[in-house]
Amino acid sequence: MKASIITIGDEILIGQIVDTNSGFIANALDKIGIEVAEMRSISDNKQHILNTFSELQDDSDVVIVTGGLGPTKDDVTRNTFCDYFDDTLISNAEVLAHVTKLIHNFTGNTNPLLQSNIDQALVPSKSTVLFNQYGTAPGIWMKKGKTVFISLPGVPYEMKGLMEHEVIPRIVAEYKRPYIIHKTVMTYGMGESMLADKITDWENNLPDFIKLAYLPSPGRVRLRLSARGTDKAQLEKAIADNIHSLTQIIAEVIVGFEEDETIEKVLGRQLTEKKLTISTAESCSGGKIAQILTSVPGASAYYKGSIVSYAKEVKMDLLQIPAETIEKYTVVSAEVAEAMALSAKRLLKTDYAIATTGNAGPTKDDTDKEVGTVFIALATPDNKTIVKEFNFGQPREKVIDRTVNKSLEMLQKEILKIVE
Repeated sequence: MKASIITIGDEILIGQIVDTNSGFIANALDKIGIEVAEMRSISDNKQHILNTFSELQDDSDVVIVTGGLGPTKDDVTRNTFCDYFDDTLISNAEVLAHVTKLIHNFTGNTNPLLQSNIDQALVPSKSTVLFNQYGTAPGIWMKKGKTVFISLPGVPYEMKGLMEHEVIPRIVAEYKRPYIIHKTVMTYGMGESMLADKITDWENNLPDFIKLAYLPSPGRVRLRLSARGTDKAQLEKAIADNIHSLTQIIAEVIVGFEEDETIEKVLGRQLTEKKLTISTAESCSGGKIAQILTSVPGASAYYKGSIVSYAKEVKMDLLQIPAETIEKYTVVSAEVAEAMALSAKRLLKTDYAIATTGNAGPTKDDTDKEVGTVFIALATPDNKTIVKEFNFGQPREKVIDRTVNKSLEMLQKEILKIVE
């Protein structure tokens, strides 16, 4: 089955309101095996809406429309449904009673309703009314040929309530749908293009019923395998077999298989299992590594603390970096990064310590290093210190994010040597 989603409203087209409805609807449909083929945002123009309905009907089993059901003149969806289905509006007594109760409860009086409020109970005579317990505008369910058209309020919480309690149960009851199985492989520390190149042969040999999506974000790439078909057992086996073969190719960059898996969660589990601890000494990253590591519940079991030594004086006073080291090498140097990591490890009494120092920009300040230059040091339990130099370019936000990602990647690789 295929679905199309339409959001109606000039306010969306001019960027005044961000469309979050389409994403929620698409996710809900995906969970019951319905493929969303198209999403459109269109204006509050009756002819434009009619044209869109005609265009989408032939290729869609389900068309879900949000918006345009309110009490004002620019809310034209109900009338447009009547035009498209050659129907007329009638008042629904149950809806009118509900609207009356809501308005009276809200206003605190029993004055007669405005005509615009009364009109909220108007629905196409041939429609199935989807009762909206969260607001005044009911949903509408109408069928033309093989296609069901569903109209929902644009208010997100009202739309969500109708999707969960009316739309999804009706679709599940009335339509036979294929199974859909998603599986996620979370990778870290390898760019999208390099990853794609490395798994080209594997990807080319995937069966036709399995689709692969690359979902990159800073420092990581989520690989999502989606299988559709009528034999659930076959789909599950095919997904499992192909993930097993993928693991043989890129085991070194895979950090997990859950949809919400993150490097910080993986690190937390590994540090906890091995009873290892970590601290940080941050300059250019400004405490962001600490923020990421402590975002995981239970992080106090392995994360001991951070010294955010942004100023040179703090490096000398709190981290006890010798002034002569800074004078000789400057604060943005491998030597200072190493000294920061060793000091944090010693002062905070941890097995590992990460240190960062660099020039995030936009100007060079008092260093001769290029903007984007960062040194990351990792002090390890065996008293080794790994120091790496990077140039993350610009802008400032990218430099900081990449510093965090690369720091966690370095820690991950070292822990894996112990975990394995």
